[in-house]
Amino acid sequence: MSTLAELRSEGNIAAKIGGALYVAWGALHLVAAWGIHVLAVSLPPGISYGRMEQASWNLAVFALFAMALGISLNWRNDKAGYWINLVVVAVVDLGFVLLIVVPGYVPVSVGSLAGPIVYVAAAIFSTIGRRFSDAAGFRRRT
Repeated sequence: MSTLAELRSEGNIAAKIGGALYVAWGALHLVAAWGIHVLAVSLPPGISYGRMEQASWNLAVFALFAMALGISLNWRNDKAGYWINLVVVAVVDLGFVLLIVVPGYVPVSVGSLAGPIVYVAAAIFSTIGRRFSDAAGFRRRT
């Protein structure tokens, strides 16, 4: 049987891995946001151009948000950070899967699903971190 200190340590390691994976998710999505911007500038001026630039901006903001939470809150195994990144990143990736992958605009491959795959890994490690911390009776201020 593990001691409380061992459970706390294992939970913190898992939380740090989860936080790092959210940073990786954000980095992937900053690259994707740049790709959307590059696509946008190939369009003639008009609403399509503007909407693509807005999509690029929105994705970059979500990416930076997930990275900031991953570094500041998920890394420390914070309960609020856990839930915020879990939900916000899921919603962003769900939109990609439903609106881009399912209609077939990109092929289903590890490359096209890298973001959702990294998200699932981040969610798993962050959840393990929270569960171990809860099991050890370790509570952070949230």
